[in-house]
Amino acid sequence: MSPEEFRGLFPALRSAVWLDTPGLPPGAAPVTEALHEAVSAWSSGEVDWLAWDAAAADARPLFARLIGADPATVSTLGSLAESAATVAGSLPRGRVVVAAEEFRSNLFPWLARHDVVAVPARDGATRVEDLVAALTGDTVLLAVSEVTSREGQRLDLAALREATDRVGARLFVNLTQSLGALRFDLAAVRPDYLAVHGYKWMLCPRGAAWLVTRPDRLGELTALAPSWKSTSPPHGYFGGPMRPAEDAGRCDTSPAWLSWIGARAALRLVGSLDAGRVERHCLGLARELTEQAASIGFRRVVSGPPSQIVVLRTENADRLAARLRARDIRATALGDRVRFGFHYFNDEDDVRTTLSVLAER
Repeated sequence: MSPEEFRGLFPALRSAVWLDTPGLPPGAAPVTEALHEAVSAWSSGEVDWLAWDAAAADARPLFARLIGADPATVSTLGSLAESAATVAGSLPRGRVVVAAEEFRSNLFPWLARHDVVAVPARDGATRVEDLVAALTGDTVLLAVSEVTSREGQRLDLAALREATDRVGARLFVNLTQSLGALRFDLAAVRPDYLAVHGYKWMLCPRGAAWLVTRPDRLGELTALAPSWKSTSPPHGYFGGPMRPAEDAGRCDTSPAWLSWIGARAALRLVGSLDAGRVERHCLGLARELTEQAASIGFRRVVSGPPSQIVVLRTENADRLAARLRARDIRATALGDRVRFGFHYFNDEDDVRTTLSVLAER
């Protein structure tokens, strides 16, 4: 599917320049149509709740195929925080290293259960070398995001995997701000745990998330909130002993049906795209905005490997955000910076329109 064909699936783009996917993407027609059909069936009384309930199970192999994982290693949950808390609760109390400026859903679950070493940012960014320096022989886990939400910084996961291997620590990787726009090589990084909340670049409704556990770590994984979904199918409802599933399904949470109906449709859409082409398109647009913005005085808040998220420093973030809104450009002001995110549906006209606003003084 070409970028132009993909763009045509988003009605919101007829009137808006949408560069706020790091916050929330616009609704894709296949996803919203699936939700409309479900709500219509609910309204008319033609709903089949068993069919609704099957959506999360249907989504599991779709996600596994997208990431290159065995479906038996994939748990279906409701958020990144639930994924992190599941891992945090599965490990004995120990020393966990995490960036001090990490998104709270990948910070607070570790603080609640472990002895956390929060690595401070330096010159406005979390440095890979500082994370590595914080690792010691008694570190049980390093938790990172491949792309950071606040800086648009892309961390070198291969270097962090090598560093955790040296000290015998586990690696937890959050792909919420990258998967769907950037490719991920599961075999190369070999994370012990990988988590994604699908409502950003994966185009899902909020409430559908995945936790992938490396096969050699499955034995230590325990459910955060055991429920009727914790056993192997077919799931029972009443009484009886608790016999958790032998695979990662034992950590499934009871699904929010509409979220998963939308997620299933979103995965079919995202899975139909050429991941390499998507990544090249997104990085190309981000590079163009970065270079052209630099020529008129705006700089990225971090240097280093680029991502599809461009965060520019400015002393007038709120005022700039207001000018962008006036031109129907969706972006996010974050204190001393403004954040832009490029998906496969964005195009060069979006870049030019944004630059015209940045150039206003």
